Amino acid sequence: MSSGSTIAVSEELEVNGSATRFPFGKNWEHFLKYLDEERIVEAEKSLRTMLEVDSFGGKSFLDIGCGSGLFSLAAMRMGSERVHSFDYDIHSVACALELKRRYFAGAHNWTIQQGDVLDAGYLSLLGKFDIAYSWGVLHHTGNMWQALENAAIPVRPDGTLYIAIYDDRGLRSRYWRVIKEIYNKNRIARLAIILAHVPYLLGRDFVSRSLTGHLILGRGMSVWCDMKDWLGGYPFEVARPERILDLYKRMGFSPIKVRTCLGANNEYIFIKCAE
Repeated sequence: MSSGSTIAVSEELEVNGSATRFPFGKNWEHFLKYLDEERIVEAEKSLRTMLEVDSFGGKSFLDIGCGSGLFSLAAMRMGSERVHSFDYDIHSVACALELKRRYFAGAHNWTIQQGDVLDAGYLSLLGKFDIAYSWGVLHHTGNMWQALENAAIPVRPDGTLYIAIYDDRGLRSRYWRVIKEIYNKNRIARLAIILAHVPYLLGRDFVSRSLTGHLILGRGMSVWCDMKDWLGGYPFEVARPERILDLYKRMGFSPIKVRTCLGANNEYIFIKCAE
């Protein structure tokens, strides 16, 4: 696909087996209308802060489940020598192509494809990367543990894997799973869910930003898009940190940073031990 490709696809929810998948890409299309320099800088800042680097010069970057393409764009602006972005959702692919058209039209070191992290064969064909990044994606695939294993395939020895996975909060997590499933399967109930939960989500966001002094959501996100992403984000799986750490330890990875966040995404950065 070229960076200027126009992609015509259905706006209906995608179905993978028996699991209805929320069309995240439609949400990202809305987000791109409001993307500005300040949000892009915030995305770059989040990468610099967590990875403790000033630039990606000389590094390759794999964006697994690229969504809007914002973090692929950030990696390009931080000097990555090669960026590969892919997403299951064709609308997300279109969003990433649009960002490439806006900011890096004609760049041969940024490739964008439709792909599935559950397809180990696809990941094996991508080669090896210095940094593999998948923030808030793998728990929406319908097979999180397989996705977690597959995400390790393209990481080169001494390379970095940066993921974010929803924390398992017991009954609270079970409650949200039911809400998300109903949201995706019942159009009539969807409006009721929005009306019932948006005041809570807005209030939580307001308190969080008031305490931190940040006018923009972390990672450059949008309040409205973030809320739709949260309410509709299905399939939905969760995991306690110890299970994530144990999995990657068995796969030859060492954790270098873990940041937990009550009831939301826990962030993990691993280094793949040299073979």
